[in-house]
Amino acid sequence: MSTVLETEEHQALRAAVAALGKRYGRDYMTSVVRDGAHPRELWTEAAKLGYLGVNLPEEYGGGGGGMAELSIVLEELGAAGSPLLMMVVSPAICGTVIARFGTEAQKQQWLPGLADGSLTMAFGITEPDAGSNSHRITTTARRDGSGADADWLLTGRKVFVSGVDIADATLIVGRTEDARSGRLKPCLFIVPRDAPGFGRSQIDMELQAPEKQFELVLDDVRLPADALVGDEDAGLLQLFAGLNPERVMTAAFGIGMGRYALARAVDYARTRQVWKEPIGSHQAIAHPLAQAHIELELARLMMQKAARLYDDGDDIGAGEAANMAKYAAGEACVKAVDQAVHTLGGNGLTREYGLASLITAARVARIAPVSREMILNYVSHQSLGLPKSY
Repeated sequence: MSTVLETEEHQALRAAVAALGKRYGRDYMTSVVRDGAHPRELWTEAAKLGYLGVNLPEEYGGGGGGMAELSIVLEELGAAGSPLLMMVVSPAICGTVIARFGTEAQKQQWLPGLADGSLTMAFGITEPDAGSNSHRITTTARRDGSGADADWLLTGRKVFVSGVDIADATLIVGRTEDARSGRLKPCLFIVPRDAPGFGRSQIDMELQAPEKQFELVLDDVRLPADALVGDEDAGLLQLFAGLNPERVMTAAFGIGMGRYALARAVDYARTRQVWKEPIGSHQAIAHPLAQAHIELELARLMMQKAARLYDDGDDIGAGEAANMAKYAAGEACVKAVDQAVHTLGGNGLTREYGLASLITAARVARIAPVSREMILNYVSHQSLGLPKSY
């Protein structure tokens, strides 16, 4: 893929991460999944090279970059067949929120570890009954006593939380009552993995991935006053400061996966010979692959725009672009994977070629963290000014 719009530093980062990904590759990730393990070796090496914390502030051990750099890392690892899904959660969402809104003590406690990979943080927002409607979140936090130093008590449930089993803490989106209006407003809390009353159970998924999905139960989890991240009255702003990077990184995840599948299909079409010429010489094979390449390139352009806007501090512009990037990447990923499997025919369904499992994995980019239909709602309302149906 062309990188003429990127700086020399970005091109060098892309090449270096691609080389790291190539040393691990799809076989490594497949073996990790088969063993029920986690990609600790790749995570540790990526951290040691400075890739995991490339978006975090230098004064806390990060690379001082932004989403532009972090999305390159995830895309290139994905293109090599070894994406790290927890990058979407730990440095991108949690690291960004703490770096922007955390207290100095929170930054000192978490950011160096998130940057060097020694600490991992999960993110819990989705609830069984709320779905994509964050206004229906029922996980609530209340003060146990009065005064700014009073503890919080957090109660509720979360579902589809990635990597809780390996995370040192989970950034939970709850709601607190506004003393003036009585309305519930979103707030973010850091919940340590061993907090009493914080329970988890693994969700049985068809998806083959090293990162497991969990349902969480919070039963009057007692948290100190300083577990709250940021200003209690600015919860929505802080929440979206994490969700925009999540969308950019989900786009990177999808683009990387699509590129991996497409590369396997192109290699096969270039060498597989049934009649006189390789099957890639036939337009019925070549054109759909070319179309998949074009759509992945277009999705990447929107992802780069979203990352740039976010890194420049334009949260409103980044919100629109990040949603569009996530939509475009999800569609491009699903189409690229589907066409790759179809190009290989029966071989595309064998374990040897390793593409069939991506059919399920590619759907993630369409469904999570927000469905394509909700993105279309966002664009129709926010970009086009059309009235809401809900």
